[in-house]
Amino acid sequence: MISLDVFFLARAQFAVNIAFHTLFTTISIALAWVLFYFRLRGQQACWRAAYGFWVKIFALTFALGVVSGVAMSFQFGTNWPGFMNYAGNVAGPLLTFEVLTAFFLESTFLGLMLFGAGRVSQTVQTVAVFLVALGTTLSAFWILALNAWMHTPDGYMEREGVLHARDWWRIVFNPAMPWHVAHMLLASGLTVAFLLAGLSAYRWLRGQHDEPVRVVMTSGVRLAAWLIPLQIWVGDLHGLQIHRDQPAKVAAIEGLWHTGRAVPAVIWGWPDERAGRIRGALALPGVASLILTHDWDGEIQGLEAFAERPPVLPVFLAFRVMVGMAIGMWLVAWIGAWHLRGRRAPSPRLVRWLIGMTFSGWIAVLAGWCVTEIGRQPYLIQGLLLTRAAAADMPSAQLALSLGGYLALALGLLAAYVTVLFLLARRPDAPLLETPVPVLPIIRQGEERPHG
Repeated sequence: MISLDVFFLARAQFAVNIAFHTLFTTISIALAWVLFYFRLRGQQACWRAAYGFWVKIFALTFALGVVSGVAMSFQFGTNWPGFMNYAGNVAGPLLTFEVLTAFFLESTFLGLMLFGAGRVSQTVQTVAVFLVALGTTLSAFWILALNAWMHTPDGYMEREGVLHARDWWRIVFNPAMPWHVAHMLLASGLTVAFLLAGLSAYRWLRGQHDEPVRVVMTSGVRLAAWLIPLQIWVGDLHGLQIHRDQPAKVAAIEGLWHTGRAVPAVIWGWPDERAGRIRGALALPGVASLILTHDWDGEIQGLEAFAERPPVLPVFLAFRVMVGMAIGMWLVAWIGAWHLRGRRAPSPRLVRWLIGMTFSGWIAVLAGWCVTEIGRQPYLIQGLLLTRAAAADMPSAQLALSLGGYLALALGLLAAYVTVLFLLARRPDAPLLETPVPVLPIIRQGEERPHG
C-alpha cells in the first residue's frame, strides 16, 4: 500500500512538476528549429503563412515552459534541500550555465522573433529565430548534462560530506551525457513532427485544403520518418551504456530477477515482485541478451544481484509503453510518407491516423522519463545520495495541499493549451504576429502634438 508520507508527497509533486514542464520544453526545442527552417524557405508564400501560424503556437508553448520551469527550480530548495546541500557545488554551476548561456539568449531575441516584422529586416529576424533555437538547445544541453551526471557521476570529489568539482570536463561529458542529450533531442524532434502532422491533418479535415497546410503536414510526416530510425539507433547505443553503468535499471526494465545468459525479451507480462517472476509473459528467446550485449549468449545481471534496486512494475510497464509508441510512430510515419509522396493529397484514413497521433510524442517522452528516473531509484545521485536522504522534513498536510493545488493548476493549463491549439487550427491562417503594430510618434518637448 502506498504511504502518503512526506517523502512520497515530495516525489509526487516533483514528478507532476517535471512532467508538466517536459511537455512544453519537448515541443519548444524542436519547434524553434522548424520555425528557422520555415524562415529560410520564406521566399515562398506558403512557408511564410506556415511560419505565421506556428510561431503563435511556439509563443504559447514557450510561455508555459518558462513558468513551469521556474516553479520546478524552487522545489530544489523547498522539497529537496539535501540535494543542493550535498551536490550544490556541482549542480548549482550547471544550472547557472543554463541561465547565462541559454535562457538569456532565448529571452533576449524572443521579442525580435515574435514582434520584429516591420521593425527589423527579414535577415535580422531570421537570425533572431536561429538564436532562439540555439538557446533552447543549449538550455536542454545543460539540464540534460546535469541529469546524466546524476546517473553516472564523474569528475567529483567528496570532502567533509559534500561534493566538490574536480574535473568539469568529466562532470559535463560524463558517460551518460551523449546518449541523454541525443535521445532527448531526437524525442523532441519526433514530438514536434507528429504535432505538425496531426494539427495540420485536423485543419485538412476541416476543409483547409490550402498549400501551407499540405506542406506542413508532409514536412511533419517526412521529419518523423527520418528521425525514427535515428532514435532507434541511439536508443540501442544508450541501452549498451545503461547495461554497463546501471545494470539494476536494465534488470528492472527486463523484469529479470535471476542472472542468466541468452535472456529472453519479454514483450508483455505482469511483474510479480513477491514471486520474483513475470506472470503471463510473452517472450522472444535470447533477444534481450542480443539487444543489450550484442551477443545471443550475453549475460545480464538479475535483480537478485543488487541490494539497492528500483521498483520493477513502473519501470517495466513504462518501457513497454515507450517502445510501443515508438513502433506506432514508425509505422504511421513511414506509411504516411509513402502516401504523401510526390505532392499527393492525404487520404481520409491517413488524416485520421495523423490526428490520433498528434500528441503521441508526449506519451513516449513521459514513459521514457519514467524509465530513466524511476529506474535510478532508490538513488537521487547514482551510488552516492539516496533519494530519501535528500527530502525535506515538513508537515505532510502542507505538502499535500500544495501538491493538490499544483496538480489542479497543471491539468487546467494543459487542457487550456490543447484547447487553444485546436481553436487556432480551426481558423484560416491569420499571422497576427507578422503584422506590424503601429508605433506612436515620439513627441519632443516644445513640439506640437499632431491632430486628426
